[in-house]
Amino acid sequence: MSETREFGVAGATEPATPAAAAGPPRPRTAIAPEQGRRDVPEAVPVRPGAPQPLGARFRTGHDGTVGTNFALWAGGAESVEVCLFDTDGTERRAPLTELTHEIWHGFVPGVRPGQRYGYRVGGRWDPWTGARWNPAKLLLDPYARAVDGTFTLVPEVYGHVRDWPEPHVADTVRDNRDSAPYVPKGVVVDDDDDWEDDHRPKTPWSDSVIYEVHVRGFTRTHPDIPPELRGTYAGLAHPAAIAHLTRLGVTAVELLPVHQFADEEHLTRRGLRNYWGYNSIGYFAPHAAYSASGTRGQQVGEFKRMVRALHAAGIEVILDVVYNHTAEGGEGGPTLSLRGIDNRGYYRLQSDPRRYADYTGCGNTLHVVQPNVLRLITDSLRYWVTEMGVDGFRFDLAAALARSLHDVDMLSPFLAVIAQDPVLRRVKLIAEPWDVGSGGYQVGAFPPLWTEWNDRFRDTVRDFWRGATSDVRDLGYRLSGSSDLYDWGGRRPYASVNYVTAHDGFTLRDLVSHNRKHNEANGEDGRDGTDDNRSWNCGAEGETSDPAVLALRRRQMRNLLSTLLLSTGVPMLVAGDEMGRTQGGNNNAYCQDNPVGWVDWSLLADPAWSSLCALAARLIALRRAHPVLRRGGFFSGRAAGPDGLPDVTWFGPDGTEMTGEDWYAASSTLGMYLSGRGIRQRDARGEPVLDDSFLLVVHAHHRPVSFTLPGPPWAASYTLLLDTALESQSAEPGTVSAAGEAVRVDGRSVRLYRADGVAVG
Repeated sequence: MSETREFGVAGATEPATPAAAAGPPRPRTAIAPEQGRRDVPEAVPVRPGAPQPLGARFRTGHDGTVGTNFALWAGGAESVEVCLFDTDGTERRAPLTELTHEIWHGFVPGVRPGQRYGYRVGGRWDPWTGARWNPAKLLLDPYARAVDGTFTLVPEVYGHVRDWPEPHVADTVRDNRDSAPYVPKGVVVDDDDDWEDDHRPKTPWSDSVIYEVHVRGFTRTHPDIPPELRGTYAGLAHPAAIAHLTRLGVTAVELLPVHQFADEEHLTRRGLRNYWGYNSIGYFAPHAAYSASGTRGQQVGEFKRMVRALHAAGIEVILDVVYNHTAEGGEGGPTLSLRGIDNRGYYRLQSDPRRYADYTGCGNTLHVVQPNVLRLITDSLRYWVTEMGVDGFRFDLAAALARSLHDVDMLSPFLAVIAQDPVLRRVKLIAEPWDVGSGGYQVGAFPPLWTEWNDRFRDTVRDFWRGATSDVRDLGYRLSGSSDLYDWGGRRPYASVNYVTAHDGFTLRDLVSHNRKHNEANGEDGRDGTDDNRSWNCGAEGETSDPAVLALRRRQMRNLLSTLLLSTGVPMLVAGDEMGRTQGGNNNAYCQDNPVGWVDWSLLADPAWSSLCALAARLIALRRAHPVLRRGGFFSGRAAGPDGLPDVTWFGPDGTEMTGEDWYAASSTLGMYLSGRGIRQRDARGEPVLDDSFLLVVHAHHRPVSFTLPGPPWAASYTLLLDTALESQSAEPGTVSAAGEAVRVDGRSVRLYRADGVAVG
């Protein structure tokens, strides 16, 4: 056993020199001088309380005494104190002496909603074995339902001496300075909402259109929202914000992380902050900075009112959640919560327990195989469904959650628990099906309950429209629901969340305006953000006044939007893409809490961008009106209706059905015929679902092509509904062409025809 190395206690010696520390694997003790006298806080009387539920729960005791029950899992700890803070920062401590099944608990009379609190947890300091208890550090309750204050990443918030002169062992020297003045506190919340007046939309997966939204960035510049509400939950709930969502026609918002999160030190040193929020530290608390009403518990009610307002408009709420890692980082990171509660119990450690296993690229990975960690995650998920009203979750780096001891395992404890949970198995579950570890790429591999972000769709569609594909084989799969990835185990086309852009990467406008990333503002010398953008700038890098380049860019954006919204699967739009939002070529704006990262509502005053928004709305309306465009089952390619036509038929430019050889031939043109009589679904009354039939033509070459419209029995004539070669798509072009007629399809364009003269029963 190594000796304890401490900083900030009596009886200290000077730090060891690097030469003195060299040699043994566990350096000799070095203790720094005492850093000042600490007053002993007032003690608070505590009753035994109960070990369930975890967290701080306000209640009335059996004798009528009002107070709060505190319960904390801290398996290997030797002591736990609840620290109560008055408005002036005065601290009182309530020692929890009851220990039941590794849960420390106690009932503190008189503690009411609004009370700020934290924990101090004592135990061994031996980083060489993974033990990092340090009672000098005030810890955020992992079950805190509200958080007040922010983290200040000064040396005092680190469990070790951050600036120890021997950097290679700095994380082994305990820092005994009090962190309480520099860290936020949990807030006791009164849960008194039964949701009886709320009506969940319960939109079927096949009918869903997802809109990825940043709570702050979406309304930060909205002119019709009061300034004091912009960038908040109340701002997103404002009628002006909801009106845009309903006009667009989306059925769900997918909110970038709203769990309480913290900034990273490398950002604060550069005067930046974590904008996206993928750095969680409180899995039950809505991020306090997004609250317009206050942070002493008011943020909880404000979030609930936002959910109610969205539900009333028929819009579901999906949360992007980050259960794979926390804001505490690796061994050099701060001690904010879980590290100080039970480092070995919460995190995956390497064979050298001083080090963290990192499958996330963020310094640590939660050890989901541990029952207490699995409970933390599932308790959090159920809380957001049952008490906060949300309708589903998108799991960041979900492959990290599916790892057993090391490898990704689709029978892992996490996936098994979700599958049997009576609450969670009924909500929308979306996986980002990869992590950064070995074997982490798992697109198409998640079990049937799950849908997945389909990056194969993104890459294929981007490549097709920039002219980087030699044939149309892969595009055919993506247009028709990616059956090569998802047609197994009873999965449906809606297992594929189709997207062309997401929060990480180029916006839609930047995708057609930049060949390379421009992340200089992030201050990382271009190391951040992917270099695999699959973008094309249409002939000029970045902003230009060339009218031909600008017209081509707008056409390419219409092509990408149309391909996305007319493909089988669940489409996902990114907020602002429908109005030409740009980040100036920054493809990793995670730290840009400024106009770079915000939606620019002034764009809608420009006819070029308002027409793009109108096109997006029109395409979504077409999906909503026509079940053949949002099928619940995969295509078979065989006759499925009374007219004997296959449910899907593929055509080349000559108007004949494609053969096996055609799929391998060089081509940049594809026709897809969707039979409205071959849907093979029944409505709620058990009647067959019938619809119009459509012909979709996509053509990526820069030269026009002559495309022969298929003749009978496919149709007698065709009505043109969409042509992306036209700048304005506010109304149907309406041109009618005879079956068998050769029509000119302009270079780089999409056409959608309704097949007329086909009986629909």
